[in-house]
Amino acid sequence: MTCQVEFRERADFEAALRDLPGPDRDACAFARARQDSLTKPRGALGKLEDLSVFLAGWQARRMPRLEKVSCLVFAGNHGVVAQGISAYPAEVTRQMVRNFEEGGAAINQLCQLAEASLQVIALELDQPTRDFTCEAAMTEAEVCAALNAGAATVPVTADCLLLGEMGIGNTTAAAALSLSLFGGQAEDWVGPGTGLKGERLRHKARVVAEAVRRHNGHELETFDLLRCLGGRELAAIAGAVIAARHRRIPVLLDGFISTAAAAVLTRVTPDSLDHTLLSHLSAEPGHRHLAEALNKEPILHLDLRLGEASGAAIALMILRAALATYAGMASFDEARVSREEAEND
Repeated sequence: MTCQVEFRERADFEAALRDLPGPDRDACAFARARQDSLTKPRGALGKLEDLSVFLAGWQARRMPRLEKVSCLVFAGNHGVVAQGISAYPAEVTRQMVRNFEEGGAAINQLCQLAEASLQVIALELDQPTRDFTCEAAMTEAEVCAALNAGAATVPVTADCLLLGEMGIGNTTAAAALSLSLFGGQAEDWVGPGTGLKGERLRHKARVVAEAVRRHNGHELETFDLLRCLGGRELAAIAGAVIAARHRRIPVLLDGFISTAAAAVLTRVTPDSLDHTLLSHLSAEPGHRHLAEALNKEPILHLDLRLGEASGAAIALMILRAALATYAGMASFDEARVSREEAEND
């Protein structure tokens, strides 16, 4: 069963970002009051307390759960690879997708450990997007198809959604989107990706700057950002984020690329990512700037830059810790512990 969000044309995309549901305030209030009643000084569990309240609000449940967690990894290829912006050829995208399917990647191990189902969605790998230094990466129809691919794979019954990606060249697309959205210099957003350094890294920054200039990225509307500078897997992530919001499903974004894809939505609706969390702070330098621009504090900082939802799967285990304490701890009354003595201890 999937979310009923469909993108036939750009107008559907814009409509889907209007009148978005918010968190359930009663569930949030209950969760905060419960946290304050548990056998600990108020706030002693720090961010774990905030995470439980977040989950309660977005699931609209006083006692949130993480029984059905879905990890979606979208894969796409990019024409801009022709500009020499990656240490690996585009063929690696398909090879890695096969590795996911055979269970040999990091995300396979992490999803198994974190008790999340994994689905890998390969998006026309034999037809890379166009080189956006020369023309728009996609047509309107191609953007809609990718948005629909993302929305259609979001299970209605999911308690939480993890979003990741795979695609040689997609850190370049993410940097171009971020530069268009938040300004600065290309060097602020461009990182090593698959391992670039020195002149090759400087070349990547020049490619990003030129692409944004060519398409006047700072002036583009949200849909056209994806069309001109995005990629199929990035548009699919945006579609999944929108679908999850309409179903009030909380989302863990992985790293730089998935965050950049989701950040595009804020140009239309600034609060469009309120149901999302940044799972970790990527070692890609642009991710720190994105986190600051979005005013979101990542859950973890582990110097990861793998992608494929690896950081999201690890952060899921933190969410499980938050709910274990929230649901399992006794209140002061239940444990017959003096609240005053505990809080003054």
